[in-house]
Amino acid sequence: MGVIYILIAVSIFVAVSFFIAFVYAVKTGQFEDSYTPSVRMLFEDEIVIKKTKTNK
Repeated sequence: MGVIYILIAVSIFVAVSFFIAFVYAVKTGQFEDSYTPSVRMLFEDEIVIKKTKTNK
């Protein structure tokens, strides 16, 4: 029965540490997308071409 208490404590510690790491990553800008804006106009050109082909 004592092992269950240890496992619960360890799992709570791991969950809290992952949550803190996630919050830190969000606040420091790790999830900022710097690649997509540079290629966005290329993707828009492909979408326009596909739309014009389907309209014919």
